Parts: sequence; structure tokens; C-alpha cells
Amino acid sequence: MEILEAFDATGCAHSAAGIAKVDPKTVRRYVAARDEGRAVTGPGRRPRIVDPYLAKVEEWVDRSQGKVRADVIHERLQAVGFTGDERTTRRAVAEVKAAWRAGHRRTYRPWITEPGLWLQFDWGAGPVVPGPDGRARSTLLFCAWLAWSRFRVVIPTWDRRLGTLLACLDATLRRLGGVPTYALTDNEKTVTVEHVAGVAVRHPAIVAAGRHYGIQVHTCVPFDPESKGGSEATVRIAKADLVPTEANLLPGYDSFTELAQASEAFCAEVNGRVHRETGRIPVEALVAERARLHPLPMAPFTAALGETRCVNTDQTIRFGSVRYSTPPGLVGAEVWARAEGDELVIVADTDTGLAEVARHRLSTPGNPRIDLGHYPDHPQTPDGGPRPPQPRPSSSAEQAFLALGPGAQSWLVEAAAAGAQRVRSKMTTAVEFAALVGTAPVDAALGIAATAGRFADGDLLAIVEHRAGGAPSADLVVADETHSVQPGTAAWKGFGR
Repeated sequence: MEILEAFDATGCAHSAAGIAKVDPKTVRRYVAARDEGRAVTGPGRRPRIVDPYLAKVEEWVDRSQGKVRADVIHERLQAVGFTGDERTTRRAVAEVKAAWRAGHRRTYRPWITEPGLWLQFDWGAGPVVPGPDGRARSTLLFCAWLAWSRFRVVIPTWDRRLGTLLACLDATLRRLGGVPTYALTDNEKTVTVEHVAGVAVRHPAIVAAGRHYGIQVHTCVPFDPESKGGSEATVRIAKADLVPTEANLLPGYDSFTELAQASEAFCAEVNGRVHRETGRIPVEALVAERARLHPLPMAPFTAALGETRCVNTDQTIRFGSVRYSTPPGLVGAEVWARAEGDELVIVADTDTGLAEVARHRLSTPGNPRIDLGHYPDHPQTPDGGPRPPQPRPSSSAEQAFLALGPGAQSWLVEAAAAGAQRVRSKMTTAVEFAALVGTAPVDAALGIAATAGRFADGDLLAIVEHRAGGAPSADLVVADETHSVQPGTAAWKGFGR
């Protein structure tokens, strides 16, 4: 300011330089920058070799909507006579792209929500878990949230077909305790059949379900997930906390049931803490929002769930003259069965709404599909073999012996299977022996005896003394013919030759 003030007072760069004690060239540069409307302070911009071609670079960037690569522009500039290197071009393209984005940046208006108005839902890729047939299969996460209360619902599924979607919507609405006015989702074929002149044509089943529940389904702009950012954020957060990755160090899931339990725990956690945006706890805000939700129909919408079947007393249903098993607790209940590809999906009306309860591979008559996991108390094990007997004491002596621990129970089962003699007498001896040396050593010795098959009279005492001497328990000697001390005739095989 002193330089410009001195120049305005004298009108001569040489005289102003003497007053401001600077070089006359500095005065001329400041005055020229002011007259041209440029910033006086800061470093001056030197001419660059790419400046004559900037207009063409801006044209190419604008034509490509800011997506053209710098190396492509560099090749085109070389074709029109540009002699600079690629680094100069990249700097110029970066500046032009930054200016283009500043003029074409998308702006957002905060969504002013209203209680009981909007529900958003979307799908996300879930973890890989063992399927009904034991093979690893990919899962999906159905994620929904209420826009005002921020209450979230996450339901794992095997697929995203129409029947699964309707079951998840019913379960979501029953968790919410009411029905909002609108639902916003993506343009999937289960919701939008096609677009005619930019207008979405709804799936007839979705329209019928909307009429049943009293909700109107809307879809976002095609290929524009930002128009439903709330559900996108719900999917992102659910995947970050439920899908095992290197970032969260989560272990894998051993079953689909474990994934469902983890999803319920996730919903309880996020719905029970204060939301950063609203400053409210979603589960408490839901109580206030339920006053604005529509009443939920008592009967679920089942038109797209398949054919109805009644569960027989053997926990099976018949579909296509083939029996398929169902989980416990559904005997006499009505379920829905539908074929999806090469699988049969069984859906039941549970306390939390419609839910998939079983999934089997389609079979032919005479070849039933029975999941032994549906019969937890059956004498057969899941692999088809017999279950080991479960000791149940009927006297005080038996109760005292079994109270020693799991080793005593194993000893009784193995001794009975091996046909050991005087079992009751040996049980009484073990109880008396435990009163002298302690329960833990005797129980451990009984477990070792059961594993090694040693049920003689003095075996228990020998094992306890052997372990008391510091011998490791892992070294078991099983009495069989391979360890026999009976002298053989191998030494006589060459006699007489």
C-alpha cells in the first residue's frame, strides 16, 4: 500500500521508488497488476508453454464431463504442435478439471423429515456362510431405516427375489409397529418392471402389497444412488460391522443362524445409542413416531410367497409329492412353500413377521429331504449315526458317581458299551477313592480309562498313581493285539532251511 500510495502521490515510478525505498521495477509491477485487476500481493504467474493450448484443454475437459485422462490430452496436444512434457500437461489438466468441477458441483439440500412419512430400504452384500447343504454360500443384507427416528432394521437373506423381499418388508413393518406413508428404494426388477419415457412401471405384486399394508413404494432416479443416501449409509454401516474384513477383524460365521443373531445384536446396538445427527436415541424416537404410523394389518401379504402347506406331526410338509422337513415348533401351523430355481423355500409367520425357516434342494418322489438338524432330540446324530446314551441317575449312588464330572460320565458310557463287569461296584469304589484323593484326579483318571478302554479292577488306582508321578495324560496305551507281549514264532520261520 505504501508503494501504491507513493506512486499515486508522485505519478512517477522512479520518485515513488525513492519514497518507498524499493526498486522502480517493483513499483511498475505493482501498478501494472493493480491496473489489470490482478492480485497485487503474492507470487506472480509466469507465462507457461501450455498457455496457448489452454482453450483447447478446457474444451476437451468440458466435452468429456471432466473424465478425460491427462495422457490422452497430452497426445492430442502433441499432434497440434505442443512441445512440452507430460508433467506440464498433467498440471494444466488438473487445474482445468478443478475449475470445471467447481462450476458443475452437485449441491444437496438437507432432507427435512417428518414422523411416520418415509421408510427407505436397500440390499447389501453379506458374508459367506455355510448353506443348508453345508457348502459355502453368499448372503445378502436387507437394510431398512425410518427417516425421522433413524430406527434401523437389518435382516440377512439368501437371495433378493420377490418373495424374500415381501417377507423382509413384512418383518420390518412388524418390528416398527406400524406402516409409514412412503417407501423409497432402488429400481430393481422386483420393484420396477421397466421405465417408459423415464417413468417407472411398478411390479404388480409390489403394488398389491402396498395396497395391503397401506404404503406407497417410490424408487430413486435410475443410476443415482445419492437420491436415496439414507439407505445407502445404512447398508454401508451394516456391512462394516457384520461382514468380516481386514478392517474390522471379525471372525467368520459358522451358520446362517449365527449371522442372524449378529444382525439382531447390531440393530440393538445402533438403535440404542444416540444418533449423531438427531441427538436422539432411535429406539426412543420410534416410540414417538409410532403415533404417526398407520395400523399394521393382522394378516401378512402372502400372495407371492408360494403355496400354503400344513406341517405334519413329523415336522414335514409335502410339495410335489416329496416330504421336506421344517424346524421344531411348527407342527400344525400353516407355512408357505415356493420353488426358486433348484431350491424349495419354506416361509412361516413368526412372532416378528414372515421369515424363511427352511431351504432345501428340490427332490423327486421317493427321495425326501430331511434335515436332521431340525430334530435335535432325535436318537440319530446329524451324520445319521446313533447318539451316545445320556446318563440319567436314578439313585443316590449313581448321582454321586456322575457328579464327579464328565470323565465319570464318559467312563460309564464306554464301560457299558465294552461289557465291563461289576460296573456298580467300580462306581462305588471311584466315589470312595475321590473322597480320599480329591474329585479332580479321579474324574481325570476316569476319562483316561474311558479313552484307553481300561475297565479292570485296579486300572483306576494305577492311572491315578501314574498321573500323580507327573506323567503326561496325553500318552495313552490302548490294549490291543498290536501291543501284545505274547511271544510269537517269528524266530522259528527259518528253522530247517
